[in-house]
Amino acid sequence: MTQMNAKNITQYDHPDHFLPLVPSEHISAHLYEKAGELIRRATQLGAMPTVGQRALKPLLRKMNSYYTNKIEGQHTRPSDIDRALVQDFSENADIARKQRLAIAHIDAEVQCEQHIEQMVRDGGDQIGFLYSAEALQLIHKNLFEHVTPEDLLQPDGSVMIPGVFRTRNVAVGRHEAPTATSLMAFMGRWGETYSRTRRGEASVIAVAASHHRLAWVHPFLDGNGRTSRLHTHLLFHAFGLSSGLWSPLRGFARSEDRYKALLQAADEHRRGDLDGRGNLTERGLVDWIDYVLDVCIDQINFMSQNLKQEGLFDRIAASLAFDETTLKNGIRQEALRPLQFLYSVQSEMTRAEFKELTGLGVRVATSLLSALLQAGYLESDSPHGNIRFGIPRHALRFYFPALWPEAEQDQALIANSR
Repeated sequence: MTQMNAKNITQYDHPDHFLPLVPSEHISAHLYEKAGELIRRATQLGAMPTVGQRALKPLLRKMNSYYTNKIEGQHTRPSDIDRALVQDFSENADIARKQRLAIAHIDAEVQCEQHIEQMVRDGGDQIGFLYSAEALQLIHKNLFEHVTPEDLLQPDGSVMIPGVFRTRNVAVGRHEAPTATSLMAFMGRWGETYSRTRRGEASVIAVAASHHRLAWVHPFLDGNGRTSRLHTHLLFHAFGLSSGLWSPLRGFARSEDRYKALLQAADEHRRGDLDGRGNLTERGLVDWIDYVLDVCIDQINFMSQNLKQEGLFDRIAASLAFDETTLKNGIRQEALRPLQFLYSVQSEMTRAEFKELTGLGVRVATSLLSALLQAGYLESDSPHGNIRFGIPRHALRFYFPALWPEAEQDQALIANSR
C-alpha cells in the first residue's frame, strides 16, 4: 500500500486513498438543510394531483437521454431521437451512432427503473442493490449492449465490453484512476459506505457524494459519466423522490461547465491541514455536493411550477388556439375541456366519451378527435381503443416553456423547412 501522504502517492491502490467518502458534519450543516429542502419539495411535487403525468415521463426520458449525451459531446437533434425510436436511423454514420447512444440511454433508464420497482414489490433492498458492483454492471450493460461494435471501439484500438469492469490502468485527463487490481476493493468500500448511510437528509447527501466518487474510481474503460449520471437518477427514483417528473441530468447539462469543473476540483488532494483528514479534498467534495443539491432543488421547483394545473390549462388553451388559427390542422378550442379531464381526473376514456365532452356534433367531434390524435394531443394503443392525454412536441413551448429549448428549436426548424 502506498503512503497516505498525498504528496507521496504515485498510484491509487487502496480505498483509503479516496477518503473522505462523506464530509464531516461540522462543515456540512448547510448541506443537511438543503437536503431537507430537497426532500420536502420533491415530496410536494410527487403529491400533486394529476393522472396526466404518464404522458410526460416518456418525454422526460428522451430529454434525459439528450442531456446526458450532450455532456459527452454526443448529442443529436431531438427529432433524430424520435426517428431512432421507430428504427429510422440516419445514413450519416456519426448521427446514427449518436442515435443509438440516445435510445440506449432511454432503454436503460426504463429497464433499470422497472428492475428497481420489481425489487420493491418483492420486498428487496433496492438501495443496497444500487450501491453494488452488480447494479453498476447492469446499468453499464443496459447502456451499451445494443450499440454496434464500432461504437465500443476505444481510441487505442481496444473494445469496451458492456457491463465489465476495466482490467487495465487508465488516466482521465490529469487524474490517474485507481489501479485495476485494486478496483474491487474501492467499489466494495464505496458500496458499503453509501448503502449504510442513514435515511433522510444524510442519504441525499450520500447520493451526491457517491456520484463523484464513482466517477473518480472510473470502473469501466468508457461510459463512466453516463453510468454515474444514470445511477444518480436511479437513486432518487429508488428513494421515491423523483416520481419520474424531474431528473438532475437536465440541470447538469444546463450548467455543464460548472458540473465538469466541480467534478474535477473534487478530484484534488487535500489542501492542507484544514481541509479534512482524508487524502482527497473535503472542501472540494462539499462544493460538489452543494452544487448537486442546488441543481436538484432547481429542477424540482421548475417542474412544480410547470405542473400547476391552472397555469398548464391556460398554456394548453394557448396551444390549441395557435393550432386552430395558425397551423389550421383541424384542432379546435373545444378540445380543452376533455383534455383537462384526461389530465386531472381520468387517465383514459373512450372515444365516444371524449367526443361528448367537446359539446360538438358527432361529425365535427370525430374530425377533431382524429386531428388531436394526428397532432399528438392524444395517444391510443389501437385505431379504436381508449385515448389518453398526450404531449405533442410541437406544443412543448406552450405546455412546458423552457423545459427542453433544443427540442423547441428543432421543431421550429422542421416547421420552417416545410
